[in-house]
Amino acid sequence: MLGFYACIIMVPCFWLLALFFALGRERAADWLSGFHSLPEEERAKYDRARMARDERNACLLWGAVMLLGALGARWITGWAALAAYGVWLALFFRDVHWDIEKAFGKYRLPDKAG
Repeated sequence: MLGFYACIIMVPCFWLLALFFALGRERAADWLSGFHSLPEEERAKYDRARMARDERNACLLWGAVMLLGALGARWITGWAALAAYGVWLALFFRDVHWDIEKAFGKYRLPDKAG
């Protein structure tokens, strides 16, 4: 039963974050870790809408993983919650980077040649 609650409590947290990034669009991208520390002229070189959309999708996926973990813990075995946390950690750390270019490089807008 503990596994169920450990997972189910994360579902609304992740889905509320997804809603924040969905409604906030470009402005919500400024809340991404490390991105806000960049100067404004540097942040203008990135596709903020795509960043927010990808973060929204990640939060929706994380919530779905936790929901499956909660349902598995409730109806199959409590170990399903541990598996859900393992999957979530793998998904989370796949996108964690110490280098700004590795973290946000795929969102860089093409340079406009004058």
